[in-house]
Amino acid sequence: MSQRRDSLVRLAAELFARKGFQATTVREIADKAGILSGSLYHHFDSKESIVDEILSSYLEELLRDYRAAIAAGGTSRELLARLITVAYASIEPHRAAITVVQNDWQYLRQFPRFAYLDRSEKEIEELWLDVIVAGRASGAFREGADAKLTYRMIRDTIWVTVRWYRPDGPLGTSDLAAHFMTVLFDGIGTDGQPGAPSL
Repeated sequence: MSQRRDSLVRLAAELFARKGFQATTVREIADKAGILSGSLYHHFDSKESIVDEILSSYLEELLRDYRAAIAAGGTSRELLARLITVAYASIEPHRAAITVVQNDWQYLRQFPRFAYLDRSEKEIEELWLDVIVAGRASGAFREGADAKLTYRMIRDTIWVTVRWYRPDGPLGTSDLAAHFMTVLFDGIGTDGQPGAPSL
């Protein structure tokens, strides 16, 4: 029963990611699974219960790994690098869930059962901001770097990767994380070259 339930969750996640939560019907999920629509209700009482399981398990795992990354200690640069690595590592196993978050967050968060979406988002942002602010205070990061803007630029750069990353491609998520950190920490300019152009 547990294996069947897990299989249904994975199938539904792929449909939600491809078509969107609102556009996907229970019948489509059942058809994809090769069962009758009524049989789906032996495992879930609604379509909302399925997406709830997809998103709650993803966010619980992500927060667990973020907390562990912080608890491991280190310099601000080491902590930020660890958070980035965790974020990239989540892309492959949770590609569908991340896509649902991007596409359906605003719709789902209006319902009380999904109140944890905003709570999770707030805790995740605070974890990242604490690291960035501490890094500025220690001199590891530029004093003028706006913490919230920096976090959002990093977050959005990582999450958009889910739209083009292919697990069977030449690069793994650890490779992507390493390259992103090189650009983030060291830039793409060379010594002796001018900085950002005036606009």
